[in-house]
Amino acid sequence: MRGFWLLVLGLLLVIGGSWAASRIQSADGTRVTDIRFAGDNGTTLRALLYIPAGVDAAHKAPAILAVHGYINTAETQSAFAIEFARRGYVVLAIDQAGHGYSSGPAFANGFGGPASLRYLRSLPYVDTANIGLEGHSMGGWTVLAAASALPDGYRSIVLEGSSTGKPFAADGTPSWPRNVAVVFSRFDEFSTIMWGVDRAQDVATSPKLQALFGTTSPVIPGRIYGDIAAGTARRLTTPVATHPGDHISHAAVADSLDWFGRTLQGGEPRALTDHIWLTKELATGVALAGIVPLLVGAFSRLLALPPFAPLRRTPEPRVRRRDAQWRRSFWLTTLVPPLTLLPVFIAVTLLLPPSALLPQTVSTQVVLWMLVNAAITWALDRRQPPVPYVAPYWGRSLALALLTVGFAYALVEAIAALFIVDLRFWVVALKPLSAAQARMLPIYLLPMLLFFIVSQRALLGRLMVAGEGPWRQTFVAVGALAGGFALLLGLDYALLFATGRLPTGFDPLTTVIAIQFIPLLAALGVITVACWRRTASAIPGALLSALLVAWYVVAGTATQFG
Repeated sequence: MRGFWLLVLGLLLVIGGSWAASRIQSADGTRVTDIRFAGDNGTTLRALLYIPAGVDAAHKAPAILAVHGYINTAETQSAFAIEFARRGYVVLAIDQAGHGYSSGPAFANGFGGPASLRYLRSLPYVDTANIGLEGHSMGGWTVLAAASALPDGYRSIVLEGSSTGKPFAADGTPSWPRNVAVVFSRFDEFSTIMWGVDRAQDVATSPKLQALFGTTSPVIPGRIYGDIAAGTARRLTTPVATHPGDHISHAAVADSLDWFGRTLQGGEPRALTDHIWLTKELATGVALAGIVPLLVGAFSRLLALPPFAPLRRTPEPRVRRRDAQWRRSFWLTTLVPPLTLLPVFIAVTLLLPPSALLPQTVSTQVVLWMLVNAAITWALDRRQPPVPYVAPYWGRSLALALLTVGFAYALVEAIAALFIVDLRFWVVALKPLSAAQARMLPIYLLPMLLFFIVSQRALLGRLMVAGEGPWRQTFVAVGALAGGFALLLGLDYALLFATGRLPTGFDPLTTVIAIQFIPLLAALGVITVACWRRTASAIPGALLSALLVAWYVVAGTATQFG
């Protein structure tokens, strides 16, 4: 029965959380469907379509095109989409070109914006005189591309953490785009890129923003400039949030709701504070958390089967106490990976453009970072032997890892088909691979496998202490893997909140990406120790970790080539 209750717990969390999330996003009779439609130049775009109750060809409704930012997908916009739909708006939340299940390289074809707006306007139940555009970050440039291509095809825009102007959008003027609300959070990490100011709270003094608003003075937040009826209205709001925090900010969502309520006709009146999206986010977060006990439980149950009997062993850690050498190993394991992240990611951006061999920039960055750290770990382990060697039984270990991750993958596929949700909290998400992503997976899987074999043998050999129980060993592994990222990012953001300036603001994208490393590495710490305690080997856990992380990374980022 070893692992049975963990497996049951994981199933309950994953299925129960997903079911609850599906019910919440369909509140008030909203129909949510996963659709595909034709993009430009032979591409296919994917979207989630939200249709409020009672809307049909005879009862048309206003509509909103909602677009996520870079290396996200349509589900990231669910807070906005759910609340828009509850107020009577048809919502088309797309995967940008090259993201999720939309084909074509990222950044191409106006990011998918023009084709998406044309599709939204073609729906027979949409009031084409009342269409709004909402985009977060790069999604703002997507809706601006749509506004440029169809200047009479929309009525108002909300730019969430985004901007007009080069290099990805036309310059804003007092008359273009039509009826713009700029929602720019006070601690947005991308203030320099978006509006040319060092601190997000100084956005009101941005010359580019002032040109959009038609003023030479600092823009007054909350004040409406221009005229809604003439299409020249502008408004700035500055909620207390970060750039990715816009997705889980009640204020950011409320600002968007208020603007569309003012500029579009036909929506249903509902209090701006009446929100249910957070409950859905928590439900999919519960489902995502359930993957960890699900994997450990499935691994344990499979290991109990006769074909895997040779893998069942009890480990014997070589480390006898937490001495100076142990502390040195702990801090090296904790601090070296986060300190190498920014240099490696920047190097890939500058020196290794996407190609047919390496089509996803972020996946390439992650892989090179892993290889650099594998090399550092290998060099350190030449002085200190890793976990004691046991016969790895490569074939059986690989089969065990494949069956374990395959079971989880099949469940996530079924969840997506049945409930039309992915497993996520905020920007951390586990979702099925597209066919194109599945073909890319082996490219990134093999170097990840090398990294996990080297790093997990070192982690288990250096830091597991004889006589310590599973909880303490797991705590050490989680701290060693995720603690450095939590410490350095905590310091980074503490300074941002104190001074308004992000110390790593020279590369805000990598900083934001690094946030995902904390929960992901913490989960891997739990899985690594659980697999090792059942097999006395780092190999099964390393194989399982490589499969899981390759799936997570490749499915969750953008494809820049192809």
